[in-house]
Amino acid sequence: MKKLALFLLAAILLLAACGENSEQGSNENAKENTKKFKIGVTQIVEHPSLNAAFEGFQKALEDAGIDAEYKIENAQNDNSANTTIANNLVSGGVDLIFANSTPSAQAVASLTKDIPIVFTSVTDAVSAELVKSMENPGGNVTGTVDTQPDAIPSTISFLKDELGAKKVGMVFNAGEQNSRAQVDAVKEQMNAVGLTVVEASVSTSAEVKQATESLIGKVDSLYIITDNTVVSALESVISVANDNKLPMMVGEFDSVKRGGLGAYGFEYYDIGYEAGQMAVKILNGESKPADLPVQYPQNLRFVLNKNTVEALGLDVKDAWNAEFAE
Repeated sequence: MKKLALFLLAAILLLAACGENSEQGSNENAKENTKKFKIGVTQIVEHPSLNAAFEGFQKALEDAGIDAEYKIENAQNDNSANTTIANNLVSGGVDLIFANSTPSAQAVASLTKDIPIVFTSVTDAVSAELVKSMENPGGNVTGTVDTQPDAIPSTISFLKDELGAKKVGMVFNAGEQNSRAQVDAVKEQMNAVGLTVVEASVSTSAEVKQATESLIGKVDSLYIITDNTVVSALESVISVANDNKLPMMVGEFDSVKRGGLGAYGFEYYDIGYEAGQMAVKILNGESKPADLPVQYPQNLRFVLNKNTVEALGLDVKDAWNAEFAE
């Protein structure tokens, strides 16, 4: 009887130990599955499009159940600050860096080949030397671009065929590789259809209004691309355009909402969300940046600002298939 009692006691203790080990294992797995990731965020300047892209990025991680702690930095269009931010994030022990703009992505990519970098709001990732190719990025960098292949040709066609434009003014920061690439693409395509581009270059947002005013009398319309410096001071351009009854096409919908006539484009929130989905795959160990092709925006749409349309006295045609900005 005594031996039986001792045997039962040993069995109970063994089962308890197994249960404890099992519970510890479950707790360890739970901890592993609920890891908090540290995400570094670098953004070149404050403006609605970039802000919307970051919101989309955050929502994608939230929807995927990623527990993220964000270290958010904004360079406020200061190149020196942009470099400092990149250094701080790379040395800060982050699991992934979200780079919101071409200068932001270039700064961090030049400092690390190990930390995964996911970008958005980049126009030409190949020319910016962020990736080897759109299909096969290689290295530790990938993301989503803010260039829709049909957007520039559609805008040019609208300027020429519907607005009767002949000389189009473009205000941009020539120091931004992102902007230079867009302007060169626009000039090439406008020259091919007989339109002339008149450039006005700026280096800071404080110069935007004066640069726009310098175009008055030289152009019959404006085309403002997704230039971070100019878009951050877009109200200055809108003021000059309105005072001189110049139709102003823009590069994205937020600029339409702020007063631009119209844009062929997409929502920056969406390309931020798509970049976030890529980040989820990287953080979960499903993919590496090198294996995730760079993505173009989806679903090109034409959006107009109703107040600006009325101020210019334009008749909206059914053939435009346009929406009005909300």
